Amino acid sequence: MSWTKTQTCRYLMQKQLVKNTLHIFLDPMTAHPFLALSDDGKEVRDGGKKQIVPSTPKRFDMFGSVLGINRLTSGKSYWEVEVSNKTGWDLGVTRGDANRKGKLSINPDSGYWVTVHYEGEQYTAMKEPPVLLSLKEKPQKVGVFVDYEEGLVSFYNVTAQSHIYSFTKCSFSGEIVPYFSPHLNQNGQNSNPLVISTVKNQ
Repeated sequence: MSWTKTQTCRYLMQKQLVKNTLHIFLDPMTAHPFLALSDDGKEVRDGGKKQIVPSTPKRFDMFGSVLGINRLTSGKSYWEVEVSNKTGWDLGVTRGDANRKGKLSINPDSGYWVTVHYEGEQYTAMKEPPVLLSLKEKPQKVGVFVDYEEGLVSFYNVTAQSHIYSFTKCSFSGEIVPYFSPHLNQNGQNSNPLVISTVKNQ
């Protein structure tokens, strides 16, 4: 097969990401009471009703969010999340000590490095002010890459092997953790879960 320069660059980029794969699991102690997590800790969806769970400082109480159980304190990490057939989601990372109570300010100044998909077609990097993203095609799977020492959080459309957005010069201090929100299930719309998927060595 004859590859173009662009195809070769995409292939090499993917290989570099994959070698830093981290196996992410969701932390049920941080999940908003309306969220339903799978037993294997790999899927989260809006459960549609409040569950009886312990109220702890770790748990989100207003935003429908959940964190990964993994703690990132150095090096490079990469994971992929299936977002197919969803009209809304949040993905990214947050400081381990960032506020989780009440109405949150989702931006780097508050310790959140997050991209958001909403209303079926809008994509935004949550900065101050927010950065509206223009994507050529809707991602079915999103890759998240973190380089702790470089202060970098990057997002990729895995299927298209294309870059979505990068937060640079991030001020990390202490641990950071993966952040997820599946958004609300609105009358059957957006009912699919976010699924932390197995990274394939392409």
